[in-house]
Amino acid sequence: MHDSTHGRFRLGADLSICPDDHPSLLSPSENNPKPSALLFRGRIIHLFSQRDASRLDWSSAQADYVLESTGKLLTVDAATVHVKAAKAKKVVISAPSVDAPNCVYGINHHIYTGDVDVISNASCTTNCLAPIALVLQRSFGIETGMMTTIHASTASQKVLDGFSGKDIRSGRSAMGNIIPASTGAAKAVVKVLPELAGKFHGISVRVPVTNVSLVDLTVTLSSPVKSKEDLVRPFRAAAARRPIQSTTPHPDGPALAGVLGVSDEKLVSSDYLSSRESSILDVDATVMLNETTAKIVAWYDNEVGFSERMCDLVAFMAKVDARNE
Repeated sequence: MHDSTHGRFRLGADLSICPDDHPSLLSPSENNPKPSALLFRGRIIHLFSQRDASRLDWSSAQADYVLESTGKLLTVDAATVHVKAAKAKKVVISAPSVDAPNCVYGINHHIYTGDVDVISNASCTTNCLAPIALVLQRSFGIETGMMTTIHASTASQKVLDGFSGKDIRSGRSAMGNIIPASTGAAKAVVKVLPELAGKFHGISVRVPVTNVSLVDLTVTLSSPVKSKEDLVRPFRAAAARRPIQSTTPHPDGPALAGVLGVSDEKLVSSDYLSSRESSILDVDATVMLNETTAKIVAWYDNEVGFSERMCDLVAFMAKVDARNE
């Protein structure tokens, strides 16, 4: 019911432990000898505790879509265990994948036509960067882009200095350090916007805050922009245009309502806690050097915003799959 970052669950009064004699509780089985569940507003949510995904049975809980969020099953072959053995229909990986299609809602989710079983929702940083890159590319064209994500600490970091198999910096304490790190966000953006191939690169800098991150993107534009308001205008238009639930892009341009936000306020990271958008343009912090060089700053709640897009993507997949039946 409580979260150290987001506080008390506001719908906690509607959530309870399912009684052992509830008629909808699963029957004990070899792989689930002590079934348990939660009740939320009369609906039962089955709980499983299993290290081996092949021993799960999603069909018993009538679960068609699995959000693979362990951080371990990152390839199509690995994640397909949820379909082949655990009897789900589709899997969405909550991290970049080397071989699964990367679908970022609002950017290229329309490429999903129901013909694959496993897709990736990329990363929280990719979901922040991609809307910014899309609007800039469609409005002005991008020659080059260099990104730095100032990223909140994550569970993979160390509380105190210790061993890390990744690199020596990753073994340093997250609490008292600013730590440069690699990020796959720039590469992942190219997967969802192939026209940017060879034009993007970036790094991550981990900072000692629990949540909310920002993308700092410096771009060289193909077409000159006379003023900052001219630069910001297409972002405002995209943020007001709702995505369409079809397998074709919006005919009027980027449609990112609920995905992209635009803020004219002078805020700080904690003000964006629990923001549901993937990317929120900070107008005040965005600056221009000349007519073709600009620095774009965008905030994102790297937990809530990304989780919202996972849900949006699954909802879209379900509509496509229903039309295909």
